[in-house]
Amino acid sequence: MTPRLFVFGLGYSAAWLARERRAAGWRVAGTTRDAAKAAALAAAGIEAHLFDRARPLAAAALAGTTHLLSSVPPDAEGDPVLDCHGAALAALPLAWAGYLSSTGVYGDAGGAWVDETSPLRPSHERSRRRVVAEQAWLASGLPAEVFRLAGIYGPGRSLVDEVLAGTARQVVRPGQVFSRIHVADIAGALTAAMQRPRPGRILNLADDAPAAPAEVLLEACRLVARTPPPPIAFEAAKAGMSAMALSFWADNRRVGNARLKRELGYRLRYPSYREGLRACRAAVPASPR
Repeated sequence: MTPRLFVFGLGYSAAWLARERRAAGWRVAGTTRDAAKAAALAAAGIEAHLFDRARPLAAAALAGTTHLLSSVPPDAEGDPVLDCHGAALAALPLAWAGYLSSTGVYGDAGGAWVDETSPLRPSHERSRRRVVAEQAWLASGLPAEVFRLAGIYGPGRSLVDEVLAGTARQVVRPGQVFSRIHVADIAGALTAAMQRPRPGRILNLADDAPAAPAEVLLEACRLVARTPPPPIAFEAAKAGMSAMALSFWADNRRVGNARLKRELGYRLRYPSYREGLRACRAAVPASPR
């Protein structure tokens, strides 16, 4: 039987996986909240449904699903997918289920390394909800695994793109580091987990090279031969930051990925931002002459 992947929340990362699985011959379906995006997905051969807490799916939409992924974030009421469809999902003959969470659940570690055994000390309400959602998925009775994603980047969503668009800023905060993961490695790790499922597993998805934001920006500028924007101290820059950006900068940690390599035998396609940014640069369309 041809596997069928159903994705709740066909955002940037999940849609990348969906396209890869479809190219591998799988049947793929999923949800979005936007009708125009649903039409675009359908045109690409991905069966798309509109879903949010106020618009649950018809039971037929899930029929035949063998593999399930949710990237829908929790809200103030809980996890929308489990709340709306937990019973229907439990009735499916699932070989695998995955929930995309965030390394934000670890909170601030002062730049120290964290791994899947580290205590969860979320700094923000958004991350606290993630902890509750993780627990709900692991207790759901589904063959669920949790994947904690570091900062996501890739083609069209990288510092290379920001530099070329003229929107990049060189914000400097001594001692601050971030972990990252290329979108292709998210898809690759999820595919490896499907091939070696283990319900209840928690895996960090991060590359090998946590780095200061300015360090990554300078590499992006080098790749596109642009003069770096002038350094701005974080204290001066934060006044213009969104609440989301401020929460991002509030946590300082290095995310370990040893379990990903050990348990899945996964080899990162982009082990650091250097390889990842080169791939992003190669993906930028050539300017017309």
